Amino acid sequence: MERKEQLLQQVKEIGLLPLYYHDSAEVCLSVAKTLNEAGTKCIEFTNRGEKALENFKQLVKLREENMKGLLLAVGTIKSGIDAQKFIDAGADFLISPVFDKSVCDTAYLNKSLWIPGCTTPTEIHVAQQAGCQLIKLFPGNVLGPGFVEAIMPLFSGVDFTITGGVEATEENISAWFKAGVKVVGMGSKLISKDILKNRNYDELRVKTKEVISIIRRIKSPQ
Repeated sequence: MERKEQLLQQVKEIGLLPLYYHDSAEVCLSVAKTLNEAGTKCIEFTNRGEKALENFKQLVKLREENMKGLLLAVGTIKSGIDAQKFIDAGADFLISPVFDKSVCDTAYLNKSLWIPGCTTPTEIHVAQQAGCQLIKLFPGNVLGPGFVEAIMPLFSGVDFTITGGVEATEENISAWFKAGVKVVGMGSKLISKDILKNRNYDELRVKTKEVISIIRRIKSPQ
C-alpha cells in the first residue's frame, strides 16, 4: 500500500484532527506534548504566522525524539511554494482551506497526501476530478450537518472531514459523524485562546481525552 493510502486510512480511523498555531515555539511544543499525552494520534499545525515553518521544524524534531508515530500535518497551505517548504520540513500531509492548483501539483509531484478545502458542490467536483479522496468541508458552522447529508449521494468515492465550529460536545460531534464525515477538525473549540494564553495544559489534556472518548463511542457503538 502506498504512503498516501496508508495515511488516508490512518486519518479516517483516528477521526480527530486538532489544529492550532502559535508564535511561541515553547507553546507549540507544549501543546503538541499535551495532545499526544491525551491520546491524539494526528495534529494539524496551521501555517498562520511568520514563525510557522520554524516552529513546525521544532515539532518534527520533538516528534522524532519523543512522539514516534504521531502524524504531523500542516494546514492553511495556499501556494505551491509553501507546500514544498513544509513537505521538505517533514510534513506527513498537507491541508488547505481552498482548492489551489499549484498546491495540488506540488503534492502530486511529491506523492504527498493533500486535503483541499471546499464549500460548494462545484469545488468538491473539481477536487474529486483532481484525484482528491478526502476533502475538507469549511466552514462547518456555516454549512452544517444537513449540507453534508445532502451532498453525500452526489460524490461517491470521496470522504469528508469538517473544520470550523465543531463543538466539543457529544451532541455536536455525533451530528457530524451521523451526517457522514469521517474526521472532525477542532481548533479554538478545543485549543482555546484562554488555554494558549494561560498555558493551561491540564485543561487541554482533560478536554482532549473527553473528545477522543466521545469519538470512540460514536465510531464503535456497543
